[in-house]
Amino acid sequence: MKHFEANFDGLVGPTHNYAGLSFGNVASLNNAALTSNPKAAAKQGLQKAKALADLGMVQGVLAPQERPDLYTLRRIGFSGSDAEVLQKAAQQAPALLNACCSASSMWTANAATVSPSADTRDGKVHFTPANLVDKLHRSIEPITTGNILQATFNNDRHFKHHQHLPEHTSFGDEGAANHTRLCSEYGHAGVELFVYGQEATNPSAVKPTKYPARQTLEASQAVARLHQLEDESCVFMQQNPDVIDQGVFHNDVISVGNQNVLFYHEQAFLNTDAKFDEIRRKMNADMHFVKVATSQVSIDDAVRSYLFNTQIITLPSGEMAIIAPTNCQENPAVFAYLNELITLGTPIKQVRYYDVKQSMQNGGGPACLRLRVAMNEQEVEAVNQNTLMNNTLFTRLNTWVDKYYRDQLTVSDLADPQLIIESRTALDELTQILKLGSVYQFQ
Repeated sequence: MKHFEANFDGLVGPTHNYAGLSFGNVASLNNAALTSNPKAAAKQGLQKAKALADLGMVQGVLAPQERPDLYTLRRIGFSGSDAEVLQKAAQQAPALLNACCSASSMWTANAATVSPSADTRDGKVHFTPANLVDKLHRSIEPITTGNILQATFNNDRHFKHHQHLPEHTSFGDEGAANHTRLCSEYGHAGVELFVYGQEATNPSAVKPTKYPARQTLEASQAVARLHQLEDESCVFMQQNPDVIDQGVFHNDVISVGNQNVLFYHEQAFLNTDAKFDEIRRKMNADMHFVKVATSQVSIDDAVRSYLFNTQIITLPSGEMAIIAPTNCQENPAVFAYLNELITLGTPIKQVRYYDVKQSMQNGGGPACLRLRVAMNEQEVEAVNQNTLMNNTLFTRLNTWVDKYYRDQLTVSDLADPQLIIESRTALDELTQILKLGSVYQFQ
């Protein structure tokens, strides 16, 4: 039986904007208040997804969240008609309105943690939506995320869906952005590497001092239990608090893995050697730990270019390729390193560059935009086929974007009642295109 690692990219929502909501995310803060282009952002994401499908990869899409989120605004005391709710929120609590208009669900690396059937005791693919409690604008996502995942992976024989973890900072969970699966082959049992920023229930444990550590050890351990993972298939590793304080808000900003390759910055982790030894022992297969030294690429250059927020994919030929943002080409140190990397004899033989600047300006690169799901061919067949990228879907989604998305959006536009109508009409049509059923509260 064939096995694949599918990528499911988040469709960029109609309210894509730069409100600077993500404290600890340097790009998000630096670009706050810029004018965004939702149409360009959505088309850039679709181009990347279609490019991977054209390379022979299994590629899908996940629907965005409904925004503005009027239900949350009503829940916190704003009343009246939809237009009145928006107007009152804009006048009395603009920061709360901005949070309820975020299109951050486009970064589906934060949507959930996924464990493939080869690793789980019951032989099913397990999904746990991330609770994202560290950021208000993301903490309102998990219920709808769960609905969308269940409508996409909608076969109980093959897929197991869990509720998100308790909404408390002790269980801060950021999903696959802090989770990497290592294996010899996608269909073989592997090692799931859970990277955390702090141990929440241990007051004396080391943690960052400037920016928040969004992922806790307790959350990672809880997900491993829910997914029926054996101890021998899990490694829990702490991210270096110093790099979190330099703007590395998720592990996928400082390392990325694929099969038997872990590509990482030398400052990425604590206790690196001991944990790598544990990975080697549990993998029982050849591992390639590809270290980037600070002398080659500084933390600042890594964060600005998103060198590690790239995708490493295994092409049908068996070669590995890095899917990088064009920002990596534009950074001299990073571009020079990537040109050298493909000559070093590692499994990584190619680098391909894609323009995702609308996403990059808000703090998310190619790896943020996708949720990885390792599956066998029967499981791929059990996926909602209407969500899998092909020529027809690509054309239809581009037409849909052209019909509903704006070319420009400023933070002040978020109070426009017309935006609600545009967004809901667009999402209602999208659920019909993707055959999702009713996944939104307004439906």
